[in-house]
Formats: sequence, C-alpha cells, structure tokens
Amino acid sequence: MESRSLLFTRTQQEAPAMCSCQQHSNSASETLATPSPDGLNFRVEDMTCGHCADMIKKAIETTLPGTTVDADPASKRVNVTGFGDYAAIKAIVIGAGYTPSAAPVAA
Repeated sequence: MESRSLLFTRTQQEAPAMCSCQQHSNSASETLATPSPDGLNFRVEDMTCGHCADMIKKAIETTLPGTTVDADPASKRVNVTGFGDYAAIKAIVIGAGYTPSAAPVAA
C-alpha cells in the first residue's frame, strides 16, 4: 500500500500544476482576446482566470518568439498571431497543463 501511495504522490508532483480559479480569480493581469483574421483562434475550457491566461500566453510567446498571444479567461478564447501551425501551438498549450480545443475556431 505504501508503494502505491508513494507512486501517486510522485506522479502528482511531476504533473504540470493547474491553478484553481479561487486562488487567482481577481488577478489584475488578465488580457482580452482580440480576434484577428491573421491569427489562430481556439478555446481553452480549463483557462479559468488571469493566471491561467498568463501561463498560456507565456508558454506560447516564449516557445515561439515573434508571436503575440491574447487570452481571455471570460470567453475561454485564445488568439495567436505570428505563427500558423496549430498542431505546434496545441502541443505547447498541452505542455503548459491546459486543454486546447481539438481544432481552431472561427474568429
């Protein structure tokens, strides 16, 4: 029983940490999504607060220099300009611990 408990604890520590909306719901760092015909728009249902939006924005902009990311937790929409490969963007968002929509959505 101890080894199962240890494995569970270790797995929890290695997984990306998701925030709780209750912890960060009043974050002043929320950014608003600005749909762009030149950008990719997608939804992230588990982006619940400004902290989540900042984590997604930072993950994409750091990994793909030259991109601009607008993330709006209220609408759960993310707009990325400057890079057109949704599969790569989706992988970055998943790596940050969030769940992007299966495909881009209309602006």
